[in-house]
Amino acid sequence: MKGIESAASWTKLSLFPVTWPIFIDSVLRMMLGTADVFMLSRISDEVTGAVGLANEIIVFCILMFGFVGIGTSVAVAQHLGAGKVKEASHISALAITINFIFGAIVSIALITFAEPLMHLMNLAPEQIAIAKKYLNLISAFIWIEALSYAISSILRSNGHTRDVMYVTLGVNVIHVVGNSLLIFGNLGFPEWGVTGAAVSTIVSRLAGLIVLLVILYRRLQVPILLKHYMSFDRRIMKQILSVGLPAAGEHISWQSQYLMIFSFINIIGATALSAHVYVMNVTNYFISLGMAIGMGTEIIVGHMVGAGAFKEAYHKLLRSLKITFLVTFIVVSITAIFRKGLLGLFTENQDIIAMGSMILLLSIILEPGRTFNLVVINSLRAAGDARFPVLMGVVSMWGIAVPLAYWLGIRMEMGLLGVWIAFTADEWVRGLLMYVRWRSRIWQTKALVKPHGETIAS
Repeated sequence: MKGIESAASWTKLSLFPVTWPIFIDSVLRMMLGTADVFMLSRISDEVTGAVGLANEIIVFCILMFGFVGIGTSVAVAQHLGAGKVKEASHISALAITINFIFGAIVSIALITFAEPLMHLMNLAPEQIAIAKKYLNLISAFIWIEALSYAISSILRSNGHTRDVMYVTLGVNVIHVVGNSLLIFGNLGFPEWGVTGAAVSTIVSRLAGLIVLLVILYRRLQVPILLKHYMSFDRRIMKQILSVGLPAAGEHISWQSQYLMIFSFINIIGATALSAHVYVMNVTNYFISLGMAIGMGTEIIVGHMVGAGAFKEAYHKLLRSLKITFLVTFIVVSITAIFRKGLLGLFTENQDIIAMGSMILLLSIILEPGRTFNLVVINSLRAAGDARFPVLMGVVSMWGIAVPLAYWLGIRMEMGLLGVWIAFTADEWVRGLLMYVRWRSRIWQTKALVKPHGETIAS
């Protein structure tokens, strides 16, 4: 796409052309983690479980970087929809600076607190040494992912979803080749195992960041000047954070409750932990489908809200929701048919395969409920209605998911299946609440800019 040039920019955007590159990009990002799990599973299930836990901590941090990305995406989309291209460029520069600073802080914090966190999550002592080695290396360079997240959000909001997809494809190729060389010592390279997986991840992400920076300066209609990175405009900060901070609150709540539940799984046992890690590496692809349609809808709805086209935005979300629900149900059902074969790609342990197969069957119910969250919440944020999702999210996650997972999984001795039933209940409750909120149309009063370009948040 060639960018957005007018207040009617949303008329140039349609769901499929915007969404499919985001979906492919999301799948490719998932494959970065899957590649590590798949290749390290050739060493042992214990190594896989340790690295899987380390990756959960890393994902938590990456989601934290997203709070600036989400706020930036909404602010940029609404300003482009209102025809304020120059201000959209200034917002982009500030977002990159914020995420770089935040990334550096997170790097230091992770290196300092990695081991105590793993003890807190009840990881077995013999697995802590493995996870710590992997996590420390990734943590030192996690600021790369912070910058990449911000730049990717900016490019997507400008309609350049394919560029981001191509970069992620290149990162995957470098990562898989690097894993092959450094984990197993192929072609005369050192056989580093877990360390090799971490080094491969760092190198591939750094290469991707460099390419994203080049694309950013080639695609933006109004180029970012060096001084823009150093200009901390309070009004722009307020616009980004008015959406980003509530989004961060929701992500923190979700990931922290997930890590809490992860500790329950560690109590259940090593077999449950390995089964959960393998199943998540399958279901993450279902999630990426909903995320892609949610992000595509968010971009379009943001432009519509910026242009004052509220009626069109309302119906766009409802159409997207129907599409996502149907596609997710079909994809998950097909996956459930081949569930044992898929899990057999990761392990030969029949207990793990049997346990994971039950979870994939349950996903037929769980995943359509998750689509409500991924699609509706993104659209609520795109309209500037960011506080309601985090409030309801905290209530449902900590009021339903955590206590129900403990009660069913441990007290009722249902194991991993009980934990995933708790996930299912939480997703459906939150999804339906978000849907009711959208139907209420309260979000129409939350826009960051007025239709003719006058800024509301100031």
